[in-house]
Amino acid sequence: MEKIKLNAKETALKNEIEGKISRHFGKTLEDATPKMVYTACALTARDQIMSKWAISHKQVKEENSKKLYYMSFEFLMGRLLASNVLNLMQTETYVNALKSLGYNLSDVVELENDAGLGNGGLGRLAACFMDSLTTLDLPAYGCTIRYEYGLFRQKIVDGFQTELPDTWLENGNAWEIARPEESVTVKFGGQVYTDWNDGHFSFRYENAHTIIAMPYDVPLVGYDSKIVNKLRLWSAKAPDVMDMQEFNSGNYIRSTEEKQLAELISKVLYPEDNHTEGKELRLKQQYFLVSATLQWILREYEDRYGYDWRNLPEKAVLHINDTHPTLAIPELMRLLIDEKGLGWDEAWDITRRTFAYTNHTVMSEALEKWPLDMFKRILPRISMIVEEINRRLMINLQEVYPDDWGKQKWMSIISDNQVFMANLCLATCFAVNGVSGLHTRILTSDIFADYYNLDKSRFHAITNGITFRRWIGNCNPELADLITSKIGKGWMKDYKKLEKLKKFAEDKEFQKAFAEIKHNNKVKLAEYIKIHNGIDVNPDSIFDVQAKRLHEYKRQLLNVLHILAEYNMLKDNPNVDFTPKTYIFGAKAAPGYKRAKLIIKLINSVGDMINNDERIGGKIKVVFLENYGVSIAEKLVVAADISEQISTAGKEASGTGNMKFMLNGAVTIGTLDGANVEMLEQVGEDNIYIFGLKADEVAARLKFNNSDEVKTIYSTNAPLRRALEQLISGEIINENTQIFRDLYQTLLFGDYGYPDTYMVLRDFEEYCQTQARISKDYNDKAKWWKMAIMNTASSGFFSSDRTINDYNEKIWHLNPIK
Repeated sequence: MEKIKLNAKETALKNEIEGKISRHFGKTLEDATPKMVYTACALTARDQIMSKWAISHKQVKEENSKKLYYMSFEFLMGRLLASNVLNLMQTETYVNALKSLGYNLSDVVELENDAGLGNGGLGRLAACFMDSLTTLDLPAYGCTIRYEYGLFRQKIVDGFQTELPDTWLENGNAWEIARPEESVTVKFGGQVYTDWNDGHFSFRYENAHTIIAMPYDVPLVGYDSKIVNKLRLWSAKAPDVMDMQEFNSGNYIRSTEEKQLAELISKVLYPEDNHTEGKELRLKQQYFLVSATLQWILREYEDRYGYDWRNLPEKAVLHINDTHPTLAIPELMRLLIDEKGLGWDEAWDITRRTFAYTNHTVMSEALEKWPLDMFKRILPRISMIVEEINRRLMINLQEVYPDDWGKQKWMSIISDNQVFMANLCLATCFAVNGVSGLHTRILTSDIFADYYNLDKSRFHAITNGITFRRWIGNCNPELADLITSKIGKGWMKDYKKLEKLKKFAEDKEFQKAFAEIKHNNKVKLAEYIKIHNGIDVNPDSIFDVQAKRLHEYKRQLLNVLHILAEYNMLKDNPNVDFTPKTYIFGAKAAPGYKRAKLIIKLINSVGDMINNDERIGGKIKVVFLENYGVSIAEKLVVAADISEQISTAGKEASGTGNMKFMLNGAVTIGTLDGANVEMLEQVGEDNIYIFGLKADEVAARLKFNNSDEVKTIYSTNAPLRRALEQLISGEIINENTQIFRDLYQTLLFGDYGYPDTYMVLRDFEEYCQTQARISKDYNDKAKWWKMAIMNTASSGFFSSDRTINDYNEKIWHLNPIK
């Protein structure tokens, strides 16, 4: 154990950690496991946060502050120990206290499980927002479900994705506080009857199925902030633990059946919905979240302000993050009318002034909808309210668009026996926003154009952002320290100061220090790859990284075809001048998305073929990192030289992975899609590699379906044709000509006679040319490091602090706690 001199604060923390080990586990430090040491550290940090929380809660209450309730199906928080310690401004204190106990903080934080509360960009964005809201001292609560097994833990078996339960709670969650006294009930199914009492209608349920929603709170601390916010997680419980009559009759399994069925609601994030049971479970999850949350919000308001519900929008703003929490709209109507005794018009006025909505997709097929018969059966009272909202909407639309039945049908909440969640938001919310400039332009000119033309003032463009605290301060401390040494402190909280770094972009000494940090991070990632994948990669090669959810529009397939083309070129010309490259992928595919899972198999199979081909001398390596999540992302963004942001133009709403790579000095190769457009504006065309069809060009090709263009590309582009033929030649997997035939077919012929839906073949040639430019520029070290530094220096605009300020100015109107 290293003997180091500790100051008073560090000594107190050291003693506290040892005390936690003793009192919590009944162990001495010498007998404690590393996991116990992690838990002790987490509990010491939590104690500090809880003390701060008590003061913060009192202050928010005394100021009668308006609060934000941010409802999202996902909050991808990542590990909290390191970020909480950083935000408490105590990283050095914990480093030294643990070092005196024989531990490294960097090792201890690795023992924490990533919270299984999200999947991809939607959840990570929500987590960044909570960090920024708290850092900016804005009172806000995140609201979601406490998923017992998360999405899934990805395991690669023979190159295929397999899904295992994500047992993230197996060792407990040191950060959460159970609040059983604040539990509420949520009802499903049954029948709803209308009674006339004392001059007004009342509604009663019969034979409804009741679930208990029990909350857990996770306190959230901001970076050097005054307040503590919280993430509220709802867990589903059965009203009765077991049926004792069944148990005493020997029917042991049946005795707990009710409990097991009830608790399914909070078992798994995004249960597969390609069957009726999965769809029903998803619908129940969505209503469970919003009903529990709304009951809690109204109870808090009532306790604080009494029964004057007209002022609810002045004290609370409810934000719907994507369409999953949309049922909060009719649920608030139900509570105000059925429980609080308000009339329809008054309840509707309050509801319309309370809700705001963020859309996250430009793909109309991804906008949520529910079968009407299922909706009625599971949520009978909510269905009645939605039908009435729609009836009144259609009367209004007939006045605005008389006899334009096509437009009215497109804007209707209920149409073709489906309930459309986005239209319910558009018909209700006082504010609607897209998450990048391009995304919002597509929304307002295309899929939401009719609602936009009704009231343009409701629509806003607010580009996404990331928290600098986690995505550089926490995961790349060497670079954060280097930046601070040049531009001083404060940039972590004032994103505009990062601009000052631009004057060092051509400074040779700064370039050298910047490059050394990048190399160190690449070495660490290479060690991780060796341990987890058994593959030796060269830290001096270009680390080209594509890490994001697996979907056809994100075009991992374009990346793979280019890799095959490079590999073929090297096979034919082993002595050609070639800059070594390591292609690194991280991605999960939805369990029911067969083609996406097939692309994962292709990536792994191409990797096996290339990595074991001695003819190319290790000049290309292909790596797929399994179980991609926040903690793996933290390793990738700091080590990447190239950030692959190559989605089909017009399909990506924004993206935030692009911002994380940019902040850490990776140079982007990308299309003009999502926030890539703003990245180009910020960094300049000399410091980013843009290629491919633009959104309007993609739309034109999708409209006119010119299959001759694909035939011409196939016949004239020999490297592409050869790579495509490898999919069905049996070369990738020895003599297996069928396994990747679906990918071959969809590119060349399409699913319904429409080839190359996502423009993989059409963008291939320009993508290859751009990759060749990258290899050339990488060898010009002065030019390359100038580009990398300019990316970091230009990323201030993409701070989630800026994003939150935009939301607050345009939509929420919260006051910082004084």
